[in-house]
Amino acid sequence: MLEFSSVLSDADLIEIIQMSSAEKQTAVAKRASVSGEVANALIDHGKSGAVVATLVNNPGAALRDADLEKAFAKFGSDPAVNNSLVARANLPLRISEKIVARVSESLREHLLSHKEISAEMAADLVLQARERATVGLLPPGSKSADVVDLVKQLRDNKRLTPSLILRTLCTGDLTFFEASLAVLANMTIISARVLIHDEGKLGLQSIYQRTPLPANLYPAFRVAFDVARETQYDGGENDRQRFSSRVIERVLTQFEDIGNDNLEYLMKKLKQLAA
Repeated sequence: MLEFSSVLSDADLIEIIQMSSAEKQTAVAKRASVSGEVANALIDHGKSGAVVATLVNNPGAALRDADLEKAFAKFGSDPAVNNSLVARANLPLRISEKIVARVSESLREHLLSHKEISAEMAADLVLQARERATVGLLPPGSKSADVVDLVKQLRDNKRLTPSLILRTLCTGDLTFFEASLAVLANMTIISARVLIHDEGKLGLQSIYQRTPLPANLYPAFRVAFDVARETQYDGGENDRQRFSSRVIERVLTQFEDIGNDNLEYLMKKLKQLAA
């Protein structure tokens, strides 16, 4: 009755949610249409992750971004909830990134508890895996505002690493690169783009120097940016990976122009990206 009855109002459903068992809450979560108010009540009063996972899996549930954020905040440790969030269409980038970070932390704990591996090596492996996954979250044509929000979240949680920015640039994602420099330099995305795309060499260098990014990585960013602007996707299967390989290969061929002092450091970073 709770799943199919058309005579129950939202007020009735909310009262039932507040007083009922997980089984009855799940029945409400399965309704063909679940209003925002009822969905919010299910997240607030859900007695299990299964209730919330059922709600998130329901395409008829009117879930706002804020509701999805709350669902992850309360039940993000439940695999069923994470799986339902990942499967939901148009999941906001910032929630996807939080899921990646949560899974990465679980991987780190697993490596430390089950493998003969140092904490430093585990952290390095997890960092590379997390960064690859984060790059994969960014579909071509992502809205600038969404990318800026994602970058701010990464910065606030100390996950906006130089290697992540460089890795993303090597895939040709200029929007993420622009947003990263804008956020790190405390500038608007429009002002940042003016400097980044300056026809001369000083614009990009100027904004880069306003960020906390390592000075000895600037040559790699400069070359990767120039190459990424000139290189096009080939349109075939796995073209993003081939694009990245072409960019990194062209960056490596230009190392003789960036000074011996930076060579070893940059080679290590770029080889990590290519791995």
